[in-house]
Parts: sequence; C-alpha cells; structure tokens
Amino acid sequence: MREGKPTVPHAPIDFTEIRVKLVSDERSRLKAYCCVTLADQFVVRDLKVVDGARGLFVAMPSRKVSDHCPRCRHKNHLRARFCNHCGGALDADRVAHVLPGADGRVRLHADLAHPINRPCRVRLHDAVLAAYALEVEKSQQDGYKPTSFDDFDLLDDDPLDEEYVREIPRPASGGAPPSRPSERGSHEPESASS
Repeated sequence: MREGKPTVPHAPIDFTEIRVKLVSDERSRLKAYCCVTLADQFVVRDLKVVDGARGLFVAMPSRKVSDHCPRCRHKNHLRARFCNHCGGALDADRVAHVLPGADGRVRLHADLAHPINRPCRVRLHDAVLAAYALEVEKSQQDGYKPTSFDDFDLLDDDPLDEEYVREIPRPASGGAPPSRPSERGSHEPESASS
C-alpha cells in the first residue's frame, strides 16, 4: 500500500488478446514484439520478448530518459554527445548525475506502461511467453502468415468520436476547467432540503 492511499480491492485484469510478431533475425536477442489487449478495451503495444542472460523475459514499452541542453534547453537522450537542436557539445559525464535505480545502475530507459504489482507482472509474463511459444510453433508450419498489428490503427467506423469530443469539458476563458459530473452522479453536494 502506498503511504496515505487507501487500498482498493480489484479483480485481476483479463488479457483478452495477445498478438506476437516474431523477429526474423535469429541471432538477435530481441525475439518478438507483442501487443496485449486488456479486457477488450485497452491495448498496450511494443512489449518485447527478449532472450536475456537468465532466459526469455518480457520487456515493457519504454522511452529513452532525457535531460536538457544547457544552452538551448532542448531535450536530448542521456547518451547523446551533441544537442539534437543547437548542435552544442553536451557534458559526457552528465549520466553520472542521474540517480541510480535500486540495483545501482543508471536507468537510460523509463517504462511507459507496466504492471504495478507482482501478481499482475507474473500473469502478464506467463501469458506473453505462452503466446510467444504458440507463435513460434505456428511459424514452423507450412503456410504460416506472420501476425499483423495494422488493424489496431483502425478505429471503429469513425476515426473521431464526435460525441466524446463534444462532452470534453472546456475551460472558461482564463479560468480552470469546469467541474463535470461523474458517470455515477454529480459532484455537487446535496442540498439540505433533499
């Protein structure tokens, strides 16, 4: 439990679909890319199956950790030697100023999405590796067609949900966004006469 946060009971998330796209270079430690659909409602892309020192593991989608150029304030990856914007030389020792992770190593990538508890992490790991093994088995059969992720880019009939866009609260000119009632009811306090 996080400090000051109430514990909310929750059911395990259903992994309703796991798609695996195998990497063709057998010499690569990267074995596959995966997309996981959660409860038929939410897709997480770019999970990776990697052959590590202790066997296969699932790497979560991530981004490179950045810092700012002291000259132009543009963001650059920590390993960059020159600024991508102004071309100025960057301090080669700036990685040493980043706080190390729990294992003492500097983190050059940060997860974009990841399980926040061990049971979910284990279930996701096991489900992805089972889907990977199945895809490897299928790939050895005649007429195998690799998995496609292209249809995730296609939304339902209309690429823009006009009703959703109309419901987005808009800030009053110069002020904070107006409060919006939740789906369960209004945030407004009940009047004493109710």
